[in-house]
Amino acid sequence: MRRYFDNAATSYPKPPGVAAAVQHYFEHVHASAGRGVYREAVESRRIVDSCRSALRKLFHARPADHVIFTLNGTDALNLAIKAVVRPGEHVVTTCLDHNSVLRPLHALHESVGVCWTAVGVQPQTTLLDADAVAAALRPDTRLVVINHASNVTGVVQPIEAIAALCQARGVLLLVDAAQSAGHVPLDFAGMRIDLLACPGHKGLLGPLGTGVLLIRAGVEEHMRTVREGGTGSESEHPFQPESLPDRFEAGSHNALGIAGLLAAIEWILNRGLADLRRHELDLIGRLIDRLDAVAGLTWFGPRDPQQRVGVFSLRIDGFEPGELSAVLESEFGILSRSGLHCAPLAHEALGTLKTGGTTRLSLGPSLEHTDIDAAADALAVLARSHAAGAGQFCPSRAGM
Repeated sequence: MRRYFDNAATSYPKPPGVAAAVQHYFEHVHASAGRGVYREAVESRRIVDSCRSALRKLFHARPADHVIFTLNGTDALNLAIKAVVRPGEHVVTTCLDHNSVLRPLHALHESVGVCWTAVGVQPQTTLLDADAVAAALRPDTRLVVINHASNVTGVVQPIEAIAALCQARGVLLLVDAAQSAGHVPLDFAGMRIDLLACPGHKGLLGPLGTGVLLIRAGVEEHMRTVREGGTGSESEHPFQPESLPDRFEAGSHNALGIAGLLAAIEWILNRGLADLRRHELDLIGRLIDRLDAVAGLTWFGPRDPQQRVGVFSLRIDGFEPGELSAVLESEFGILSRSGLHCAPLAHEALGTLKTGGTTRLSLGPSLEHTDIDAAADALAVLARSHAAGAGQFCPSRAGM
């Protein structure tokens, strides 16, 4: 039996309606939204518009706020950062941020002199202190980018406090919700977030190749286009339309993926995000208890389930991260991910950068107590194998 613990990379399995929606679109719609007035094109537009509405409902965005479809979460972050930040300006981010933020900032530094500061976190919990963000702000700070939930330690950061700080200082706030969207309730309007980026294929349970950027009404006035092309609107002009979403949606949509994403979000709304969160917290608490009982195993991030999502990075004495993942799969059917998880500064802060990173287990809504116990039992067997002086795991001793 194979048990999937790599939901932080992409969620699996998807709700059953997702594949059905994609197949229906492929077989019966097959038209580009907004590029015709025939029935299939109109239906494609309806699906795209319905998905925007479902996203507004899920994230508690206001009717005037903008929902932009992107290629994925990385594309959404690139769009937000490069549309907002001007040459020579300053950006504040954190040491837990993903390369989807760090690499665009590095590229802007190299090309147009943008400066950026990565704020540190508390060593044990990896929580961010809003005062540390405040101390990093400068007169030329244009944007603060916060990783809402870490893809390495699972910590959930205090967005409300940081949003209040940014609003008071006149700085825009971009939230990377790659690991929180679909896992924890997000009130886009109430939390006073300016921009929120996430992929559609992780906690939102949709297909790969989908992403979302939410823009608070009025923030678009501070943004410029980063790509231009066909929109099916104002085609007589050589410039990109000013109206949204067309200004930021050049080219045909991935309507096939959006159809699947709509089905996934409808499943989340019907199930209830609060119920999904309760289920995840139950699994988190059980996994924490089991991991704490394994001698020779180290795991990172907050001990309080309420302060995290179901992302656990760990190490076992005597195993390289990649080796541990390989044995977990080959001998126990546990699918994990090892390495630096595209977050080198996070692993530098944890002290795991030069030793290959960690092995990560990440939870999804289809997992149950039996899956948590199976993963914990496997880790315990491997930890005991090292403690017994086996040197490396021997399959014949797995039941000992």
